[in-house]
Parts: sequence; C-alpha cells; structure tokens
Amino acid sequence: MPTLTIDGREVEVEPGLTVLQACEQAGIEIPRFCYHERLSIAGNCRMCLVEMERAPKPVASCAMPVADGMVIHTNTPGVQKARRGVMEFLLINHPLDCPICDQGGECDLQDQAMAYGFDRSRYRESKRAVEDKDLGPLIKTFMTRCIHCTRCIRFATEIAGVPELGATGRGEDMEVGTYVEKALTSELSGNMIDLCPVGALTSAPYAFAARSWELTKIESVDVMDAVGSNIRVDSRGAEVMRVLPRLNEDVNEEWISDKTRFACDGLKRQRLDRPYVRRDGRLEAATWAEAFSAIGQHLKGVRGKRIAAIAGDLADCESMMALKDLMAKLRSPNTDCRQDGAKLDGACRAGYLFNTTIAGIEQADACLLVGTDVRREASIINARLRKRHLAGGYPVGVVGPQVDLTYDYQHLGDGPEALEQIAAGEHAFAKVLGRAERPMLIVGMGALARADGAQVLATARTIAEDCGMVQDTGGWNGFNVLHTAAARVGGLDLGFLPGDGGLDTGAILDAASAGAVEVVYLLGADEIDMDSLGKAFVIYQGHHGDAGAERADVILPGAAYTEKNATYVNTEGRVQQGRRAVYPPGEAREDWTIIRALSEVLGRKLPVDTRDDVRARMAEVNPNFAAGPDTVETAPWGAFGTDGPMDPAPFRTPVANFYMTDPISRASVTMAACADALAGAQGERTGTDG
Repeated sequence: MPTLTIDGREVEVEPGLTVLQACEQAGIEIPRFCYHERLSIAGNCRMCLVEMERAPKPVASCAMPVADGMVIHTNTPGVQKARRGVMEFLLINHPLDCPICDQGGECDLQDQAMAYGFDRSRYRESKRAVEDKDLGPLIKTFMTRCIHCTRCIRFATEIAGVPELGATGRGEDMEVGTYVEKALTSELSGNMIDLCPVGALTSAPYAFAARSWELTKIESVDVMDAVGSNIRVDSRGAEVMRVLPRLNEDVNEEWISDKTRFACDGLKRQRLDRPYVRRDGRLEAATWAEAFSAIGQHLKGVRGKRIAAIAGDLADCESMMALKDLMAKLRSPNTDCRQDGAKLDGACRAGYLFNTTIAGIEQADACLLVGTDVRREASIINARLRKRHLAGGYPVGVVGPQVDLTYDYQHLGDGPEALEQIAAGEHAFAKVLGRAERPMLIVGMGALARADGAQVLATARTIAEDCGMVQDTGGWNGFNVLHTAAARVGGLDLGFLPGDGGLDTGAILDAASAGAVEVVYLLGADEIDMDSLGKAFVIYQGHHGDAGAERADVILPGAAYTEKNATYVNTEGRVQQGRRAVYPPGEAREDWTIIRALSEVLGRKLPVDTRDDVRARMAEVNPNFAAGPDTVETAPWGAFGTDGPMDPAPFRTPVANFYMTDPISRASVTMAACADALAGAQGERTGTDG
C-alpha cells in the first residue's frame, strides 16, 4: 500500500484513493464544492488545492491519485492564498442573497467563505445574471447562485439514471438546465437539493417557510414504502416542515425518494382529529366515550367469527400487536395484514423477506426481477440495483411489464410462461443464473397479489433452489420478496394473519358483503374495496379522512408516523424504530393506546399499560423484536408457496401512480402537483393531451 507524508505525518492508505481521501483518513479536512464521495470526480471548483513537493503548482487533491512517497502540504501560506483566490473568484458573480436564501445556515459556500473569504470585493463589474429554470414542482431554482460544481448533473446521470440535466456554454456563460424546458422525471430528484453546495437548487414546497436553526430535528424512519429509509424529521411547533435523509449505508445510503421527502405536507391536510359516530347516515363528531360506547353496543352479542380486522399499509407493529390480541380476546380468527391479497404466509420467514439485504445487492452477480417495477415500488432499491449494474458483470432479466428501470435489462416475458421456462431450465437466462456465483431473484407484489400468487411464489422458490441462490456455505440467500407496504413484514412477523378457520382479506370482504361478517375493524386500511363491506358495522382507526373514514360507522383518530414512537420492519426484515417529532392533532392518540382503552371498555382488557409492555409482548410472539433496533436476523430456509398451475395472464405492476400510494401522499398538494406534471410529460411524449 502506498505511503505518503501529509503535513509532516506518514500515512498508509489503500491504493487507488485520491489525495483528498487520504487527507480525510488522516483527519485533515479539505474544503471542496464539486467533490462528493458518491459521484464521479469533476475537479472543476479548485477549492481543494494542496501543495505537493516537486509539483510546479498547487494540485486539485480530489483528482490526484495517491502515490508512494508523495509529500503533501495542506495548510501552507501558498495553499491558503490559492483557496482565498478561488473563493474570491466564486464570489465575483454570487448574489448577496444570504438573508433571504433558503440555504442560509446550511450552506457550504457560507461556511467556506467564513474561512477563506475576503471582507470586501475588488471587482466593480456588473454581476452575471442567469434566468431561473423550471425543473418541476419540487425544485426551486436560483441559477444566478450556481457555482458550476455539476453535482446535480452527475447525480441525475450516475445515481438516478435519468440524464435530464446538463450544461450549455463555457466559462462564465455556462448554464445548468434541462436543454428543453421540462420537469424532472426522476423519483430521486429531491436529493439534488441536498447535494447543491449553494442555494441554486432549493426545495420548492419549503421555500421561505423556516430557517434551519428554528427547527427541532428528530431521527426517524420512513413509511412511504417498505424500504424503511432512515430520515430526519424537522418540525416547528406542531407542524412538520420538512423531511431529510439520514445516513445509513445498509439501507438508503444518503438518498431518499421524492415521496419520502415531499409528501409531508399531507400530514396537515384531511386529518382526523376527533372521534366520529355515524348517526342517521351522517358522521357526527363525538367524544371518546361515545365512540367506544357505540362500538360496545354493536359488538354486544356478536360471535367472534362474525368479527374481522384488517391492518393497513402504514400500521406500526405496536398497534397490530394490540389489535391482534384484542381480536383473540374477542375470539375472532379473522385478521389479516395483506390488504392487497398477496399470497404470503408466516410459516417460513425466508419466504417473505428480502433475504439478500439491500446492501447485499452489491455482492450479487446476476438478477431476475419477477412482477415488479422496482423503480416505482422501491426507488432506493432500484438505485442500488443500478449502482451494481454500473459496476459491471451484472446481467438483469425481467419477467413482467416492460418499464424504464434506468439500467439495461433483458426482457424475458410478460408473465408466468417465461417463469415456468426458467424454472424448467429451458430458458437461456436460467443458464445465466446457474453460472453466477451469487445470483439473486426479486419477486414483487405484481406477481404475488394475484389469485395464483402462491403458485408464483412456489415457482420462484424452485428457481432459487435450482439456480444456486440459496447457499449453505457463505450464507448467501438470493431469494427476495419486494414489499410495497411498510407494515407488511411487521404484520407477518407478528402473525397478523387468519387464525384457525379464519378469513383472509378477500374472504372477509366477501363475507361482509354476504352479511356473514357483521363488524370489520380497519386499522388504517384504505386500499380495499369499501363497497364490498356491505352493511357491516365498520370501525376505522386512522389519521386521514381517506376511503376507510368515508365508509366508517365509527372513526377513532390515530397518529401518523411522525407523531408516535413506533416500530416498523422493512422489506429485508430490519427492525427499526420511528420517533415522535410532533404530537397528534386535536384528540387523536397513539394507535396502541386507543386499542388498549377500547379493550377495557369492551371488558376484554389487554394486559399492557406501557409501550414497553407492548414491545415485550411483540418479542414474546417473535424473538426478532428482541434483537434490538436496526438489526436483521437471518431467516432459515424452508418450504413455502403452493405447487400448481399458474394463470397465463401477464404480471402487472401494483403501483399505478408513484406519487399517490397511501392516505398521506394522497392528501399532499405537492404529490398531486407531481402527478399532474408527470401526466403532462407523458402526454407530450405520446402526443396526447395528458
């Protein structure tokens, strides 16, 4: 390994690193604007200049590879003078916008100007002015502030895989834009705001709303999909102002999807902030006592088999545990957390997990996607797949709809026929998987949420076993299920499934329509067909006035994910805990406390009084919850799925509209604007009105 001397100290580093990276490892901070550790090297801001012995002039440390025997000086008068000169040139044209700039307080240019800036300008020429660009409803541009670091361009091209940004002109005339004015279509575009070292790209929904030092910052996890991205929730008073990514190399690295970032304005719209009871066909505001009394009256004399409960996609583990125990006390076996009808069961945990883990994607060398549009179902996982694809030696095959995944793949077929050929070893891609050392398979809800989902699952298991995806040596398991609901894995882990003789979601709806089920408890379940509930008495517990609340006979206002301390399990089985950033509005309460209070009114009191009691009960049901937060327990392999013929109908993606998949995003004005902008862009491409 090369050894170099940095500021008089010998440092041994890995070959292939740059001088800047070597300095960082030595604990020496080098200022930079264009360099970012996850992007390719541009070397165009020159802020990272250092002196190297025997070099005729300062070198850009971000672009200089280390070599044995190098002698680097990072803090000499010459280096200081060079950096001050670079800063002076950067500020020639930069507007004096700091008092009104949303980047104020979080700006790299401000920070570096404090260290290397001059207290006055020597230039009297007019400052350059650049017309702002329209990048869509999410990113607000002030292009006069742009310092041409090209981070946004490199992110769009390399990470997001949607090369819609570029530069025109040279030198002072250079402008960053989309060439043809259009909205960005990437689901990860908001990350450019974090990458921008100045205030050229800022959050449009957050514009002029607050200053960073006014905000309370709470670390939490996202529930907009099943990835479980680590986030930071910034709030002021009772309002969530913004959501930012939090570094977690094993899950989301430092990126989040646009829905995760921008749907938070839906948290303050269409909220349920008090109980309601339907009287004479109209929902009327009521007290908690009146709501519980109405539930008690309708449950009186109803047998357990005529009661059912369905958990929604955003439900936390504590509330599902409490509801499951309440249904058990009511002697009801009719519970289900799979409101989309996915044919998954809890018998074998490896049969419903993303066993490779998200970070493990980078170790795989072949991939088969079955019935999933990963880009819209889990854009963070799709970015990781793209990252692995760009590294080379990673053939990708797709069985399902042909979609733009931002990387090249081989389309193998639209439905089960191609899957059967691969399972039988008759398809050429089966040989590709067989030759791979660490092949992987991802099966999505578009393949499992069908009547023959259990058969598709069994066929996928056969492929995994026959193609060497499940290996005893090395612990590699390439079989993966990609969930779309944040609550799904937690519900399966807790056994929120039909008991002996119990009904699943489809059967509950059929029985309710026929009158065989009289009472249905919806724990934030809004994605089912409400018309199928017939004349059943519906209890809806949730936080938004969505489809479930509209059909309900009693509404119990719960807390959204930013308003409670709760546990979630992501698609890879990682147990994570979200933290409360703000309190629920009005009379709304944390969900498990509502169920606990209701159980006492019904005379079926649950033996839990605190959140710790509920979590102890969760660990009792499934030891994975006892392992602690941010842990992934390896699941033993076993049999799952049902052998049998599959319907030849092609697989369909379960996400029709990326921006509106749950009650929060459907209540978001920003997400509605994104959906409209995307529809307009698609209309332009197809020549329709959009």
